Amino acid sequence: MLKVGLTGGIAAGKSSVGEMFVALGAHLIQADAIAHQLMQPGEAVYQEVARHFGAGILDQNGQINRARLAESAFGAASRIQELNQIVHPPVIRKHDEWMEEMGRRDPHAIAIVEAALILEAGLVKHFDRIIVVTCQPEQRIERWTQRTHVDTETARKEVARRMAAQLPDEEKIKVADYVIDNSGSLDATSAQVGVVYKELKRQALVSGL
Repeated sequence: MLKVGLTGGIAAGKSSVGEMFVALGAHLIQADAIAHQLMQPGEAVYQEVARHFGAGILDQNGQINRARLAESAFGAASRIQELNQIVHPPVIRKHDEWMEEMGRRDPHAIAIVEAALILEAGLVKHFDRIIVVTCQPEQRIERWTQRTHVDTETARKEVARRMAAQLPDEEKIKVADYVIDNSGSLDATSAQVGVVYKELKRQALVSGL
């Protein structure tokens, strides 16, 4: 079984690349989806986040409003490290357990964890291979605009704010085993994913022997 970390800066297209790997036969879990699940009412992470960041981040139903939480965490007095210290440990446990389960089910599996902060959280050694997805700076803004339905200037500020909490692509690429350039067409990206998947599959088969 091969443990693969899929990472990249904000709006680089990690999820799209992840879907392409899944279509080819890989297994994938998203750290963001795990975090979302853990921040549901009744979960320990929910209690801690609400205690640290206050009732202002909750909606009328008591759910954590992710936009309000992001505003608080990435605001002028950045509290992103505080948030990460609450959320990261249980998320890491969950995706490590998931990878182990994938390995038990299929010794030749390719288990991919999609997460923005693999390097920043010091998780490189949790994986056998690291894939970094990149794109051009202006594309991040364009994609964030489309994703969140905000104007370009708002998107530019939000992307810059979030990128400040992430390592630049140049640093991520230094530790990457594979780099997927997602600045071109979907077909071009898909072709790169196909080449990388073929190599990962070969390595997974060898590691499972």
